[in-house]
Amino acid sequence: MSSITLRLGKVDQGAIPTDKKGFFARFHAALAPALQSKLSFRDEPDGVWQPFSEVPGTTIKSLQQFLKDAGFLPKANIDGIFGYATQAGVRLFQEYIRTVEGDATIGTPDGVAGPNTIRFMEKWKAEKQGTPDFICKWGQASSQSGSPEFNKWISLLQKAKEQYAATPNPILQFSEKYTRPSDTLKIKDWNTSPDAVHLIGIRRNEGAASAKRQNDDLFVLLIKGMVFKFWGSTDPSQAMTGKRLDEPFLIEGQHVYKFGWHKVSDAQQVYRALRPANHGVLVFRDRNNDNSLTEFDIAKGLDPTPNKIINIHWSGKGELNHSAGCQVIAGQSYSNHEGKVINCTAYASPGYADLKNGKTRGAYNVFTDLVLSYSPEGVQTIAYTLARDESFLLADDIDENTLANWEGILKGNEGVV
Repeated sequence: MSSITLRLGKVDQGAIPTDKKGFFARFHAALAPALQSKLSFRDEPDGVWQPFSEVPGTTIKSLQQFLKDAGFLPKANIDGIFGYATQAGVRLFQEYIRTVEGDATIGTPDGVAGPNTIRFMEKWKAEKQGTPDFICKWGQASSQSGSPEFNKWISLLQKAKEQYAATPNPILQFSEKYTRPSDTLKIKDWNTSPDAVHLIGIRRNEGAASAKRQNDDLFVLLIKGMVFKFWGSTDPSQAMTGKRLDEPFLIEGQHVYKFGWHKVSDAQQVYRALRPANHGVLVFRDRNNDNSLTEFDIAKGLDPTPNKIINIHWSGKGELNHSAGCQVIAGQSYSNHEGKVINCTAYASPGYADLKNGKTRGAYNVFTDLVLSYSPEGVQTIAYTLARDESFLLADDIDENTLANWEGILKGNEGVV
């Protein structure tokens, strides 16, 4: 395919857009104006932005065509520009070889197609061309014929919608009565379609008051008939909120999120994340400074204005809760479509500093890449449903012991979730 190292910003000869500003406006509209003017791609390491850089021939198009045909980049625009989607497709290929194919010699899934990654792509073509296995399992998956576990989760969402529509719990009653536009949906508008991208956040141990909250919550991604599990936190850590003591807690319910950026005005640390789609989401505040969401706080009611910066973003390796109210996902480990726990410890960065030393955001990158690559054509949003752990007692086979077991296995990097 190529002996040249291909990475973000590389373009085929003659493929650099004539209107660079218009090209980047599609991706960077949510960034601060000063960053929109950079006309470069934001890469993984701290402060690194990649300008356009030509390579001979149609090397990038060949790479994109392979990723599309093999099922890692089904919506690929074969344009000869190694952009964010191509980077996601390369990382997913590398992660698939490492975990599903079981060959760790692919190295760190970093989204850079160097000679070793290209060698694996050529091997894939040589060994799988003309066989059903040429398209990866992730590419073959379908929301219409989802796995048994996928179908259980969709059924649970539908059951929850029906039950809460009939009898909203005290928290949901607040959002039901809220009259201003927000990205927190009324129960009747909850999306439970298997064709949508769903993220379910399970808030656990929220009564445990501490200025430094733990990453002890679970996230379930339902996408293209598959289930992936992550962990992190749905609760703010007061240690991250600075002088403000009334930290925000995202309200239980379903919210609409879209692909965007976190730290939108910071050229050194900005990175891809999910943001409220339009108006902001509804939150309660810690009104009595006990560092937890209690009945006292709920009784005080919602913030009057939707919050536009409750993002879904990275929580480092998972050693610390990096949330000031956002929903955060740890990079240390996750469970894949087969329920196998995948250990990313060797290359998962604890924080920003190690990103320049060859480490990555680990499992968090898997989450964002799956969403970017496998969201349905034309769909720019996901349905994020946040629930307390007791809400999932609606499912016969999910209780607190189950959730605690999942958390322990995910963090211990062994077993099946």
